[in-house]
Amino acid sequence: MGRNQHVVSHGDGWAVKAEGASEPLATFKTQSEAWEKAKSIARKERSEALLHAKNGHVRARNTYGYAPRRSKG
Repeated sequence: MGRNQHVVSHGDGWAVKAEGASEPLATFKTQSEAWEKAKSIARKERSEALLHAKNGHVRARNTYGYAPRRSKG
């Protein structure tokens, strides 16, 4: 299982960053381009893609290859 991919605001555009990375993997002019790239990487790495709004809140998340357990039991 690979690292989760986050789409975050970056300057005048959007960036795809692996979880825990200090530098983005790629930058894009539009959020939708970055989101497609993040989902593609997450599919290959069997991880999650998380789409953040400009304020940092998670707007959407897609899981590929595993389902993280959200509840105890």
